[in-house]
Amino acid sequence: MVNGLELQRFVPGQRLVETDLAAHFGVGRNSVREALQRLAAEGIVELPRHRSAAIRALSPQDTLDVLDVAERITGLLARSAARGSADADCAAALRQAIDDLADADAAHDSAAFASARRRFYRTLLEMSGNRELRRLFPAIQMPIVYAQHRLGSLQALRLRDYRVIAEAVLAGRAEAADAAGTAHVRNVREAIGVETARAAATSPATRAAKR
Repeated sequence: MVNGLELQRFVPGQRLVETDLAAHFGVGRNSVREALQRLAAEGIVELPRHRSAAIRALSPQDTLDVLDVAERITGLLARSAARGSADADCAAALRQAIDDLADADAAHDSAAFASARRRFYRTLLEMSGNRELRRLFPAIQMPIVYAQHRLGSLQALRLRDYRVIAEAVLAGRAEAADAAGTAHVRNVREAIGVETARAAATSPATRAAKR
């Protein structure tokens, strides 16, 4: 489901019909129900009474709350990962993830970019050696934030910031890595804020109020 959000196969607010999901994934309805329950526990899906399941849609305040948490944890993740900079295999994997991100961006391949992004964060988690971060980081609802705010500028922003994070991590500079991770989420927040303000300024209600 998370991969589907990144690839725009699913969108926030979308209703999820068990029979359709069972057919799509080639599984039984019991398996679908179990998966929906698990996704509900993770905050990806909502299960309202007497209505079909739906992918969670974030309010403006929900989005800010997610970004507040992501800012702290991404900084901590990068700081912790810097402690593993001496691990040659992890360092090579992180460099490869950055190369793959750059290649996907140049090819305008969103699926490949999403895959490389997941490898980038998995490598940081492995380098950190922090079990609590491995448990908590996937629970942050950034996939919904990105699915709900489809900004053309975000991919380039992510690639630029990931390079800065990787450089600090690979150099073993914990403070710089923390700052880079924190700055990345702040940059995302700023980009979303600009987009939200622009959308509000051009909405029919706003134009009508100015007349």
